[in-house]
Amino acid sequence: MWFSIIFVVIFVIACLAGIIYTAKRNNEIKNNGIQTSAVVSKIEEIESTDSDGISSGVTYKYFVTYQTQDGRYVEARLVSGKSIDNQNGPNSWNHDLYEGCSVYIKYLPEKPNYVIRVWQ
Repeated sequence: MWFSIIFVVIFVIACLAGIIYTAKRNNEIKNNGIQTSAVVSKIEEIESTDSDGISSGVTYKYFVTYQTQDGRYVEARLVSGKSIDNQNGPNSWNHDLYEGCSVYIKYLPEKPNYVIRVWQ
């Protein structure tokens, strides 16, 4: 019994820590990131199934390729779930993405594999 309670408490704390870390990192990129254009280079489709093997939906991972200020080309996953500037961007951040399309992103030079989408 106590083991279950301790496990749940640790799980909740870990989830909260992950949410806080992601929010802080996105905020850091929003405030200090370098904005550039990128091209959607790859879209991975992941189908989820329930315990009976019935499809319960499809999720997508979006990857972009861009050039950093120092001239390197980087492929990175778009990890932001929504626009960081909700005044100008749509609520659904991925409804308009397809391979080869251009998007604006922000990144930190010291963490170029973590990018978020921005709208002009």
